[in-house]
Amino acid sequence: MFGVGLPELAVIAFVAVLVFGPDRLPDFARQAGRMVKTMRSFANQARDELREELGPEYADLNLRDLDPRSIVKKHIYDAVNTAMAEDEDEEQARAFVPVPVTERPPFDLDAT
Repeated sequence: MFGVGLPELAVIAFVAVLVFGPDRLPDFARQAGRMVKTMRSFANQARDELREELGPEYADLNLRDLDPRSIVKKHIYDAVNTAMAEDEDEEQARAFVPVPVTERPPFDLDAT
């Protein structure tokens, strides 16, 4: 999630036990859980308000869709997929003629 693996998480837990002590650690964990729950609630409320303000056309709005990187990536993928589909259609339109076994396939020395 944040690039924290199991070894890093173990070190963080060990340091937390040393700093806060085993008596206060469960209380801090409970507070952290409540804070995460509250932040999720705020984010969901903001998303719902945005959807209501934008209207029914944007009912399926995903906030990740508003990220400029994802917009550019989506349009590039769409363009590439369209170009590939057109290339496949052209290839299917041309007749495929296999090279006979006795003949050498074409080879371009300048291209390699």
